[in-house]
Amino acid sequence: MVFGQIVIGPAGSGKTTYCNGMAQFLHLIGRKTAVINLDPANDNLPYECAVNIEDLVKLEDVMSQYDLGPNGGLVFCMDYLEKNLDWLQEKLRPLIKDHYLIFDFPGQVELFTLHSNAKNVILEMANKWDYRLTAVHLVDAHLCSDPGKYVSALLVSLSTMLHLELPHINVLSKIDLIESYGKLAFNLDFYTDVQDLSYLQGYLDSDPRSAKYRKLTKELCEVVEDYGLVSFTTLNIQDKESVMDLLRIIDKSNGYVFRGIEGNINEFNKLAAAPTKWDYDRYPFFFVFIIS
Repeated sequence: MVFGQIVIGPAGSGKTTYCNGMAQFLHLIGRKTAVINLDPANDNLPYECAVNIEDLVKLEDVMSQYDLGPNGGLVFCMDYLEKNLDWLQEKLRPLIKDHYLIFDFPGQVELFTLHSNAKNVILEMANKWDYRLTAVHLVDAHLCSDPGKYVSALLVSLSTMLHLELPHINVLSKIDLIESYGKLAFNLDFYTDVQDLSYLQGYLDSDPRSAKYRKLTKELCEVVEDYGLVSFTTLNIQDKESVMDLLRIIDKSNGYVFRGIEGNINEFNKLAAAPTKWDYDRYPFFFVFIIS
């Protein structure tokens, strides 16, 4: 059974840094991991890449040949990947026997909220190839410092969750830098738990740009609350405890925590009902997490 993560999020949210840090962490706890780069715009990879989409299609070549901009080029590349899934399956075949997979996707938001190409690639892996995948959606924590941007992040997160139809975890990345953007209007729990969004209205009204769209913003916040799906966990990729806490959530969401349990419903129920801080002490490793 193959387990893995689909790493997505807007440009600048820290996806590649996350993939590098998470791969290092998994290696240190003894989990064989392969990182697959499916972002043709990512030409400066800090991690060892097991599969690279540039071996199939290059963004620069697409832009030059078809006279496209970066956004149009990325859409074309995802379309091309969708039409050549046999290439991806063949590349992954040697890895799926004993590797945990991390997929680094492009940072173009439209690919995961509007277009169907990236979704079809992911659902092919999840439904046809029977991969157990969790979408890890990174959002830069600095958006919490601006109520308007925070509401936008909520809408993007909700749209992505509904579009991809996968186990989904929203992550406020770079949480260690949040204090550098100024004091938050509310406690951090307000932003992670997505509590009563009506409290944001006063701060939005104080901004002339936001006040103009007061009614629209109110309705959009109510949509987010009515669905009741969006919440966030936090991540400091340089803190091993923070990475471990997130990994526990991911492992429970994609079923990795249940591997090795066969036919014992009591064991399944114990793990399903248990808190996310399940026993990682079973790994016989003493490790220190370092990101250079």
